[in-house]
Amino acid sequence: AIGWLKMAKATRKRSDTVKNLLAYIRPYRRYLALSLLSAMMTVICTLMFPMITGRAIDVISSGDLSIFALYLFSLVFIALFSSFMQFVMSQSNNKMAYYIVKDIRKDIFNHIQKLPLSYLDSHPQGDIVSRMIADVDQISDGLLMGFTQLFTGVLTIAGTLFFLFYINWIVAFVVVLVTPISLLSASFIAKKSYSLFHKQGEARGEQTSFIDEMISDGNVGALFSREEKNKAQFDSLNERWASFSLFATFYSSITNPATRFVNSLVYTGVALAGGLSALAGKLTIGALSATLSYASQYTKPFNEISSVMTELQNALASADRVFELLKQPEETKDKENAVVLESPEGKIDVSNVYFSYTKEQNLIKDFSLNVKPGMKIAIVGPTGCGKTTIINLLMRFYDVDSGSISVDGHDIRDITRHSLRASYGMVLQDTWLKSGTILDNLLFSNPDATKEDVERVVKLCHLDSFIETLPLGYNEPVFDQSDSISQGQKQLLCIARVMLSDPSMLILDEATSSIDTRTELMIQEAFSIMMKGKTSFIVAHRLSTIKSADLILVMNNGNIIEQGTHEELLAKKGFYCNLYNSQFVI
Repeated sequence: AIGWLKMAKATRKRSDTVKNLLAYIRPYRRYLALSLLSAMMTVICTLMFPMITGRAIDVISSGDLSIFALYLFSLVFIALFSSFMQFVMSQSNNKMAYYIVKDIRKDIFNHIQKLPLSYLDSHPQGDIVSRMIADVDQISDGLLMGFTQLFTGVLTIAGTLFFLFYINWIVAFVVVLVTPISLLSASFIAKKSYSLFHKQGEARGEQTSFIDEMISDGNVGALFSREEKNKAQFDSLNERWASFSLFATFYSSITNPATRFVNSLVYTGVALAGGLSALAGKLTIGALSATLSYASQYTKPFNEISSVMTELQNALASADRVFELLKQPEETKDKENAVVLESPEGKIDVSNVYFSYTKEQNLIKDFSLNVKPGMKIAIVGPTGCGKTTIINLLMRFYDVDSGSISVDGHDIRDITRHSLRASYGMVLQDTWLKSGTILDNLLFSNPDATKEDVERVVKLCHLDSFIETLPLGYNEPVFDQSDSISQGQKQLLCIARVMLSDPSMLILDEATSSIDTRTELMIQEAFSIMMKGKTSFIVAHRLSTIKSADLILVMNNGNIIEQGTHEELLAKKGFYCNLYNSQFVI
């Protein structure tokens, strides 16, 4: 019973995948109709050949050469027309396939933009890239290109049977009698190969994810001398992928020799039955020739279908992974009457907030906070205490499990995400630069900024001398993994980018972690100017950088255990005092 349930579930899943693909085919149904029409005409031309050839043979035996010339002209015309139809079919298939692939990739990319961060944080980037690139390519190469071939094969089989019954029903009956053996063997192998191709796709995603990680963080692996262990891990993943690929290809490749064996039986049976009918005077020489040609044509579609089945099963498995990604629930939409924040004052209230990334592990518990406009709030505590999580909740990258967070009296769930996030300027410990020029990265936060605004911010961040040394200045190309500029310079560019946006509120999460002490002091001056009159949240491990904060929140295990100014917390001689003094212990 369990086996039947699993089989029914797999069949239903495959049916849903096919329905989703048909939805993408629908806008291009004119190409599909043209492809099917061309395929039908090609099949008709192919099926006419043996019949006309057989009659031409009979005409030769009768000596009527004028009719033979007419048959010969007909064969040439049919061959040319068939070639033209095949060209039309190929062009229609290509346009349909690549347009559909374009639409699928577009939908995946747009869907990724709408996915909640919880999904992107919990799934390997390489696997998502593999689904968008490799799996979509497999859909194009396999399912869509094989669709017409499958239709052509089925049409050829049906047409061949029609002509065989027209010529001699006994011969046709022999063909029909042997056919189910080929169909049953192909069906069994197709089901087996589908599950293996699905596992192959998953293994390919894991492998792509690991490769992406090793390339982007190769220096970390070298630092810890992990080269040999990384090789061993990759070999394990590669072996797993190769194993699934080998078995999937093995099972799918059995289809072709199995159908060829059945086809040989068909041809032998037709030759025997046709020969006996010819000896009995029920078939002419030309009709016997046509019968044998139809028997050969009848077997070819089974061979073509069996070879296409491998690609079809692979494509269906890939499509299943693609649509699994597209089915992931999007980030909850803004409410219909959501508030649009415009130049908020920066009054923030956090009330009895509970939050955890996973149900198994509690993180933020009964967290409350009242921030007045213009206050400078510092958040400190040991690693994993929930500092960055608070920032994620303030920006509504994640929604609270219970409780509420409000800005200027509005619950952030009643505010549009765009206006909420546009109100914050955020500098993270991890830098991010997009592929482009220095100027492109600076204008990313404020495309309408003037040249004077850019130069003012660059000078405040002490980037002017660095940019002047570059060969192309502001037009110098950079990208996130570029080694042409240091990590500290990347972070300064990120800081300048936020300054240029001139936000109403600020979040600085270890914003100066990659900057030397001398430059940090100068950046602090720029921050002081930028934070003047603005509500600011500062997450820092260097406690010396937050002495001037209006309020310091000391967190541990998701709770605020102490709060006050720097002097007040030192006077308490509690957790903060120990944390502060520990940085001077040698």
